[in-house]
Amino acid sequence: MPPLPYEIDTVCVYCGSRYGDTTVFSEAAKTLGRGLAENGFRLIYGAGDIGLMGEVARSCLGAGGHAVGVIPRHILEWEVGKRDLTALIITDTMHERKKVMFANAGAVVALPGGAGTLDEVIEVLTWRQLGLHQKPVFLLNTDNYWGPFLDLIDHVIKRGFAGESFRDFITVCESADEVLAALKAERSAVEAAAE
Repeated sequence: MPPLPYEIDTVCVYCGSRYGDTTVFSEAAKTLGRGLAENGFRLIYGAGDIGLMGEVARSCLGAGGHAVGVIPRHILEWEVGKRDLTALIITDTMHERKKVMFANAGAVVALPGGAGTLDEVIEVLTWRQLGLHQKPVFLLNTDNYWGPFLDLIDHVIKRGFAGESFRDFITVCESADEVLAALKAERSAVEAAAE
């Protein structure tokens, strides 16, 4: 396998600005944020200080990690932008926000979230299908949140609108610890390929 054109030091996390209907979502977000810091990964995310976004960032920072937030100017107050981050990048548009987050990360992790999270996941999977990147995309499937989404992906493939390889672009993890282990393995593989 040829060297991959990215590093895994920074992880882009997509997740909701709400808490969802069970505390297991928040607990998983906290575990992930803390684990990113403890394993030397930087966090880049949507800069919110509420919902799962806030939980991930607070836990990462609380464990001594680095958290970079990216937020469009027009929703800075709406999403209650977190002000005590390592860095806060304010963009003009949502498209610019997504571009900055993805371009500055070596891997993507999606926690439960709403329409924005779904949009971000589909976009990076589409880019992967088009050969625009090779970055891994992990779904943290807390409480089987992503089950219906994965069923839809399988349906799209079954009905002939994507190849079987599309499913291979997604790594499903059932716990934050499993995500962290997968990120560490991916980082080791990238470092080995670069030697």
